[in-house]
Amino acid sequence: MSDLFSNPKELEMIARIIRLYTRLPVSDEVIPGAFLEAALAHVRRAKVLRTYDYIDVYSPGAQVGWSIKSTMAETPITWKRAKIENKRTLIEASHGSPEALQHLGDTIIHFCNKHAEQSLEKYELNELGYARLILFPDRSVVYFERSLCTRGKPQIFDQTEFRWTWSVEKNTKGKEQLSALHGWHIPTNKRWWAWHGLGENQLHFTGERSWWPSPTDAHAIRFSLPPTETKLSFDMLLGILEQL
Repeated sequence: MSDLFSNPKELEMIARIIRLYTRLPVSDEVIPGAFLEAALAHVRRAKVLRTYDYIDVYSPGAQVGWSIKSTMAETPITWKRAKIENKRTLIEASHGSPEALQHLGDTIIHFCNKHAEQSLEKYELNELGYARLILFPDRSVVYFERSLCTRGKPQIFDQTEFRWTWSVEKNTKGKEQLSALHGWHIPTNKRWWAWHGLGENQLHFTGERSWWPSPTDAHAIRFSLPPTETKLSFDMLLGILEQL
């Protein structure tokens, strides 16, 4: 088995840490990505990075690294702020020809792949993975791990699998919503990408839902968070800490 994946005991430990976190009085409905990073690093004896590299956690010994995401189920995943070089020129050209439009989309996919490949090289890793926590309104949770690319096959996405269109600008509640570049996954004819290059360069990855695990996935664990009434009060927390 790849060193990337947590074993069943490690998955259970990650779930236990998350459940205990939600009993703290400072916790809310969302598990912060930084906390999930720390939990994974603790369980896998890995290191948390505080950089803008693609990976958030890595294990020098196992030569693997993970990109970490933690959101509510309906919250769009931001893959990255995709700051494309010469974006103004590329955007203007994309409105003039299908070839230029495809070129802009290909540039975004290349940006994603290159960013991940740089982490492979910088940290001398054999494999990059994706560690994801999904929280549902009923307080059920799914945590899963997925392989994204390897040193031998460093590309995560194939640019030939996407076609691109610009969305129509619209006004919502008096606020203008700028047009976004949508990337459509050709094999499934579903929208996978939304690049907000006319705004703050966020690249939303709706295709991430296709990565969600099946009920029998060996690299996933499903569990429920404790009821909200089991949260510790601040007084209870202070009492525990003062006894340490």
